[in-house]
Amino acid sequence: MRTEREAAQKSIAENRKAFHDYHVLETFEAGVALVGTEVKSIREGNVNLRDSFARIESGEVWLYNVHINPYSHRGYSDHEPTRRRKLLLRKAEIRKLIGKTVEKGLTLVPTRMYLRNGFVKVSLALAKGKKAYDKRETIKRREADRDTRAAVKERRGSDHHGKSFMRSQKSV
Repeated sequence: MRTEREAAQKSIAENRKAFHDYHVLETFEAGVALVGTEVKSIREGNVNLRDSFARIESGEVWLYNVHINPYSHRGYSDHEPTRRRKLLLRKAEIRKLIGKTVEKGLTLVPTRMYLRNGFVKVSLALAKGKKAYDKRETIKRREADRDTRAAVKERRGSDHHGKSFMRSQKSV
């Protein structure tokens, strides 16, 4: 059963590539300043976060390269699909982000877009870029985990069949 908080958050889009390309250190929740047709298009699920990033310019956080397809039932009004969009954060959060991105050379990457209580929110990650060998390491670890899960599943399956076979032999 889902909790009340999970029910209030409907995931719209995820940026899985961000977890492949970056080490995620910390996440922030930010609102997004949008036009009406953008909100309607996002509710339809027509959004892509791949290759998107955020920058801090003159004390404001801006989201770049988020592709929101035009709304299907639009009339005369329309929006530019990849325009920059302002992220709504508290000043203390923005100051914290400025400090970490300038000092440590970290990047701001949107990892997830979702609806919370009817408002479009973005999960913004403070991340450090992975090197090529880190990516290979992650892939190796993932494959090893997959292999062990398969081996355990296979073993459980053979144990299960063996036990049921023994039970059927006893009853005969």
